[in-house]
Amino acid sequence: MNNTRENILKGVKRAVIKIGSGALTADNGLNTDVINSISQDISSLMKKRGLEIILVSSGAISSGMRKMGLSKRPQSISQQQAIAAIGQGSLILSYEKAFKNYGQTVAQILVTRDDFTNRKRYLNTRNTVFMLLNWKIVPIINENDTVVVDEIKFGDNDNLSVMMANLIGADLVINLTNIDGLYNDDPRVNKDARLIPLIRKITGKIEKKASSTPGALGKGGMESKVRSAKNISLCGIPTIIANGLKENIIQAIFDGKEEGTLFLPQDVPMGRRKHWIAFTKSPKGKIMVDRGAEKALLENGKSLLPSGIIAVCDRFSPGDSVIVINKEEKKLAVGLVNYRSNDVERIMGHKSSDIESFLGYKYYDEVIHKDNLVITNEITFLG
Repeated sequence: MNNTRENILKGVKRAVIKIGSGALTADNGLNTDVINSISQDISSLMKKRGLEIILVSSGAISSGMRKMGLSKRPQSISQQQAIAAIGQGSLILSYEKAFKNYGQTVAQILVTRDDFTNRKRYLNTRNTVFMLLNWKIVPIINENDTVVVDEIKFGDNDNLSVMMANLIGADLVINLTNIDGLYNDDPRVNKDARLIPLIRKITGKIEKKASSTPGALGKGGMESKVRSAKNISLCGIPTIIANGLKENIIQAIFDGKEEGTLFLPQDVPMGRRKHWIAFTKSPKGKIMVDRGAEKALLENGKSLLPSGIIAVCDRFSPGDSVIVINKEEKKLAVGLVNYRSNDVERIMGHKSSDIESFLGYKYYDEVIHKDNLVITNEITFLG
């Protein structure tokens, strides 16, 4: 084990393990060999090392597709919801049977993005997960595809793993897929492509190396996984992308074998609240600002005042997430707004001292306070 991996792995007490559809499904349905392997590894690590592990699992839709004899993912929301309902039972039953072989109990938690954006539901989800971990039970998390609609979707379970890692304060994320990790070229077309074992910082060049082609059963390709690793790193959490088709891959990782690609965390992590603002709240609208406000936000770390606003797009309410853009519609920041969109339109271009005269009330001087604002050059939007 190299020193970097050793230092990271020896400090892990709580981990999020995400496994994708590409590793979970076989030609005739769910890949029970993979499910058995990860169940064995997780059970062993919990008992022998006392680890707390949360499993984020795809597979409901792909399992339902196999049951229905479909080769391509349905396009309509209603079809995807129905297929997920068909496959979800088989998925959790397979996990329950596999974990039972190793004396381990599991619990299923189905979530939507609303469960993370609504503060009360966010805390309820967090409390439930921590209670299960306290009881030595493995929470198995999946998106509630049977009821979800586009505006409350995570996009894919790579994004869900980012939110779960932040939710529970994980020390490590392991993202299992059907490829060994990040290569310097596409290994499907270049037989000389080499695996990159360590990424110290995810740059634009690194992101371009990631393939954007998803598998037939899943939604997230390598690009999604690298983007998620980048966003998890902002919390100060490392990620390992590895091949979930390899037997006992999780155990091998914790034994220090050079499996997959390790992405190091950011040296100075973003606070959990700002991470939540950046990656969990779905933006409801946009606010366009002038050059002066752009400079104040990007260079001086100031709050957004009404005087620098020149346009409002879409409808939003106080507490909603909005994207701040410049005149060229470049994304500058994302933040929680203090006023509804109609009121922002009425006060834009005016001084904070004039807010009450225009609205008849004043909650705040700022339209978005700097403490609730994240500059977007620090992040990659999750959708």
